[in-house]
Amino acid sequence: MTQPTATPDQHTLADVMGWLDERPARGERCLLGITGAPGAGKSTVAEQLAAGLEPDPPVVGMDGYHLAHAHLAELGLVARKGAHYTFDAWGFVSLVRRIAEQGPDEVIYAPRFDRSIEDSIAASIPITFDDRVIIIEGNYLLVDLAPWNELRGLMTRCIYLDLDEEVRLQRLIDRHVEFGKTPDHARRHVAESDQVNARLIEDFRHRADFFVHM
Repeated sequence: MTQPTATPDQHTLADVMGWLDERPARGERCLLGITGAPGAGKSTVAEQLAAGLEPDPPVVGMDGYHLAHAHLAELGLVARKGAHYTFDAWGFVSLVRRIAEQGPDEVIYAPRFDRSIEDSIAASIPITFDDRVIIIEGNYLLVDLAPWNELRGLMTRCIYLDLDEEVRLQRLIDRHVEFGKTPDHARRHVAESDQVNARLIEDFRHRADFFVHM
């Protein structure tokens, strides 16, 4: 099916922060999604927004649901790590649903992805009912493929981050080199894996509420 080409209106991070500031004051709970192509700056923006709120909200990353590196090796999928089918997608959707439906006495623990070991650490991020803003970041929050397509209805609002392509690609290459790839391997991985993922993510950016050019 052909995807619409229209994108949401342009916003700034200040616009998003202003919107966030209003929610707890009204007693509302907010699940804010942050998405965009690999290298767009999702984790950085999530940290910036969290630092601007009091108290600091929990930041839940989709990367905590990467399939274990050893399991990806068994499946022959290490080269495509980061593709939408290399995550425990149902597990991540279930987590976000639990957060959206959280009761007063329930504490939810989310995993955290550690790039230094290329694997997830379970039960690292506590989320309580008193947390009025929860930031959720990841590549596939808007993708309209099962089960990812259940996420949009669970989030209050979602930001799509856009970054100049040349800057984004160089950022990805530098990241891969930092974590052990040679420059040639890094460039090849970006071209053959990250960019494939980016095209899928970009196809669904029209489903965002805020479109922020970085």
